[in-house]
Amino acid sequence: MKQLRFCLNDRWVELADVPPTTTLLRYLRDQAHLTGTKEGCAEGDCGACTVAVVEHDASGKSHYRAVNACLLLLPMIQGKRVVTVEALKGASGYHPVQTALAEEMGSQCGYCTPGVAMAMFEACYGKGFDEPWQLDAAMCGNLCRCTGYRPIRDATQKVAGLRPADKFTRALHEHAGEPMQLDYAAGPQRFFTPASLDDLWDVLDKNPTARLVAGGTDLSLDITKRYAEPEVLVSVEAILELKRLDLASNPMQIGAGVDLSTLEAAAREPLPPLERMLRYFGARQIKNRATVGGNLCTASPIGDLAPVFLALDATFILLSRAGERRVPASEFFLSYRKTAQKPGEILGGVELAPIPSDRRACAYKVSKRRELDISTVSSAFAVGLDGGNVAHIRLAFGGMAATPTRAKKLEAALLGKPWSLASIEAALPQLEAELTPLSDHRGSAAYRMKVAKNLLIGFHDETLKTPQPRLSHPHTATVGVAAPRTP
Repeated sequence: MKQLRFCLNDRWVELADVPPTTTLLRYLRDQAHLTGTKEGCAEGDCGACTVAVVEHDASGKSHYRAVNACLLLLPMIQGKRVVTVEALKGASGYHPVQTALAEEMGSQCGYCTPGVAMAMFEACYGKGFDEPWQLDAAMCGNLCRCTGYRPIRDATQKVAGLRPADKFTRALHEHAGEPMQLDYAAGPQRFFTPASLDDLWDVLDKNPTARLVAGGTDLSLDITKRYAEPEVLVSVEAILELKRLDLASNPMQIGAGVDLSTLEAAAREPLPPLERMLRYFGARQIKNRATVGGNLCTASPIGDLAPVFLALDATFILLSRAGERRVPASEFFLSYRKTAQKPGEILGGVELAPIPSDRRACAYKVSKRRELDISTVSSAFAVGLDGGNVAHIRLAFGGMAATPTRAKKLEAALLGKPWSLASIEAALPQLEAELTPLSDHRGSAAYRMKVAKNLLIGFHDETLKTPQPRLSHPHTATVGVAAPRTP
């Protein structure tokens, strides 16, 4: 299609000659004159710009997803239905979300309230609010604190999972969506959304310098903060082959295009360490867009998925027109922001074996805030015992080197030793011998090293009785809170 087409508040919109790097936020405010959606940070942190988009899962079912309009480029909503706060009030009165916010006094200045309401909107039509932390997870991407968080949380509790029989519920069944496949140009810029891998290879052959984009939660910052205007963007969002998710198979299959909210929900039983890391990965709005491939291929030293896959001995599947290439996770990250991908290759997915039930495995994220914050140190550990001695060990860290990495010298020092606090403390000096963390505004090198050591000690204590602790486990209450600055 040579033009952009999407449904905005029940009205189909067709656009041409709009730069493909125009964000949905800017279009809503500047051209559609729907100014209820606010701009706060323009980087996906504050939630003031939250809107809802209808997305379709692998089974074809439709769901409302709260997303940051400031990070969503217009071509990314091709063929989709978008709902803004202006659509909530209907002829029959206020929406239950609006009513609950008013009754609980969850709004004061009102600037961030539309974004809060739209995050609640997803919760209203969603499922999975059996435990208190799930309410926090739904709303942690909205940083409004005029009224304090409690009134907003209480209002969310009133509507979470309500799923009223209204026009929004009917729209989920009536709107099947339109094809996302796109070849769009405006001025010197071009945006492609191929529908298959074969189409993708054709596009990349003709545009070898194109930038790939999936959810856009990272790339869009170049546009909103650095004012970049990339000439050619190629989205992999419509390629179904990249969205395979099968955690019941052996090996487990996780497509590079799987969004992190979907992965988090699926991982709870079969992959507790992964679910636990994803809980504190970022806001719901971010996880609704961010993908497995996007997080891994940016090769950030503090990427939170990498330590988990390193600890679980995952294999990364690289795809190109020439076929498939398999790379162990331990060989994927070569240097700072550099991976083992060759020109013309993309990450197709991740494979990993199911975790043995007796294997001790857990993941940790240490940050200034518990939620919606970048890691200072992240880690994932997996230990298997034979007669009380360490027979298998993987100790992976983020934030401790130029790449996410395994502490192989520390692993070697513990292999064959009794799994005890004394053995761990005796081996910990090996960590200083092989990892050299940097000092920056998130923490000094000394602090990072101390935290990394404490995490392994904490892992030993936490997994003594429960090999793979889940989020509901009583010992997980402080996961994600910065460790004390001990001397």
